[in-house]
Amino acid sequence: MSATQKSHDPLARLGLACDIAFDIALHIVLRHDPALIPSPHSSSAGTLTPFSGSLACAAVMASLRPLHTLSSVLATAFTAALATSALLVSAADDSSSCSNDLSVAYDEPVAADGWSYRLVSNDLERPRGIVFDTEGALLVVDSGVGIVHLSLQDDGETCLQVKTKKTLLENTDLNHGIALSQDGRTLYASSANSVYSWTYDAAEASLSASSARTLVTNMSNSGHVTRTLLLSRKHPEMLLVSRGSQGNDDTDATDRSSGRSQLRAFNISSLPADGSDGDAEAPYDFLNGTLLGWGLRNSVGVAEHPATGGIWSVENSVDNLERHGEDIHTDNPGEELNFHGYLNGSSEEQGGNYGYPLCYAIWSTDDFPGLGDLDTGDQFSADQLDDDDDVVTIQNDDECNTDYVPPVLAFQAHTAPLDIKFNEDGTSAYVSFHGSWNRDDPVGYVISSISFKDGHPVEPSNSMDAATPILSNADLSKCPDECFRPVGLAWDSKDRLWFSSDSTGEIFVLSSSSDDSSGEDADSDEGESGSDDDSAGSQFFPPAVIVTFAAIVMGFFLA
Repeated sequence: MSATQKSHDPLARLGLACDIAFDIALHIVLRHDPALIPSPHSSSAGTLTPFSGSLACAAVMASLRPLHTLSSVLATAFTAALATSALLVSAADDSSSCSNDLSVAYDEPVAADGWSYRLVSNDLERPRGIVFDTEGALLVVDSGVGIVHLSLQDDGETCLQVKTKKTLLENTDLNHGIALSQDGRTLYASSANSVYSWTYDAAEASLSASSARTLVTNMSNSGHVTRTLLLSRKHPEMLLVSRGSQGNDDTDATDRSSGRSQLRAFNISSLPADGSDGDAEAPYDFLNGTLLGWGLRNSVGVAEHPATGGIWSVENSVDNLERHGEDIHTDNPGEELNFHGYLNGSSEEQGGNYGYPLCYAIWSTDDFPGLGDLDTGDQFSADQLDDDDDVVTIQNDDECNTDYVPPVLAFQAHTAPLDIKFNEDGTSAYVSFHGSWNRDDPVGYVISSISFKDGHPVEPSNSMDAATPILSNADLSKCPDECFRPVGLAWDSKDRLWFSSDSTGEIFVLSSSSDDSSGEDADSDEGESGSDDDSAGSQFFPPAVIVTFAAIVMGFFLA
């Protein structure tokens, strides 16, 4: 049973209370005079040991009536213990209940140990980027709709539900990117061609349409049309914009002036003058932004490390790749975690070429054509088609590993990472893997954590275990049709991690109940919404509390 559909049946609650009470009472009697309980503690009703269910409990108690010597002591003890345990069960049930009873229409997701989750909304069209405002409301880019405001009722832990849903701005061109200024008064969003801003009032849940400004433009291309936005916390005037390739294998991306497959930064504290008299301003041309990296096929997820200010992105690599005439697309190339230096320009990596569409990262070395000394995370060259559609190799492996910026980590091919967010102290990065589409056995469809130390991943570049799942789909064979597909990530003010699932129109909240929230060494639960955490209503009072009350009851009767 899902924790969000937890039973409140009075009979079931009485049965549990009776079960606990009889256990306590039996121990009281044994302590008072063990001779009163015939070995092996049995009667015509059955063995007097812990059991469940009010009917069974009543039957056992009825069978004790002929035991007159026993019944007086046991009945008194049982009555007191029943009252105590009933209060415990009732209080525990009240504390763990949640008025949000939403459930998914597919197999319940599986949370790692120490994590709980809950479905909070399921009536959006195609939710992508998400961000919290200063009043605790969730702002969502609902692709093809506009910007949606969700005010939330927060009953603690993962027990949240939507109080009101309001469309702040109807604009079908907005498809993914969203950001909010540090003071919460300016909202940013993007279309395939431009980045916009509006004045926003969180207290009134209102957006001033008349305040709209265009900040960046000239980004239109087919293929990958999302434009991820990131406002730096270290440098609040800097807005980062990621732009993907025109298609799977975009040869024009080798030309830096194309603007495609690039990550750039813009100082939005002042826009360029439009060339006319007065103070009129014009938007930035995308090509005029500070280049943080190119040769990035489609880096949808972009994040800033909270301690170091380092800029990181997760890249969706190419599909249907061949090498030396052999199809290697099932497990290669790997998706990538890339480092782009710092916005103060103190890193050599800033502005470098990361290889696409000439060089890619190895994920699996199994049966890899011409492997040589290459390992997971190394760059390799792939087959290209020339103008006559003849297969050629433009770069060799040595050039790929010396002339281009390598990934810091590689991930399983085709898992499609779409967002990355660090926790507050930067010891973990969380990545949403949207999931594969062109692989016989689906992969991805998961939110994972990556351990960081001193601003960089703990695992080496050739690791195949750097990403640890914290929330997974129960049966990947049913994906993509019967699975959540995570996209945007956002932290709320209580350090709960939220995510959107575009294919299902859903919003979820995740909460960690342990100090180590990486999900490492965690066995998944049985797919219950809310996992095995108190916050999801799946546990009663801790055993220590019950033992304490039992001790009080026993002490009273044995004094």
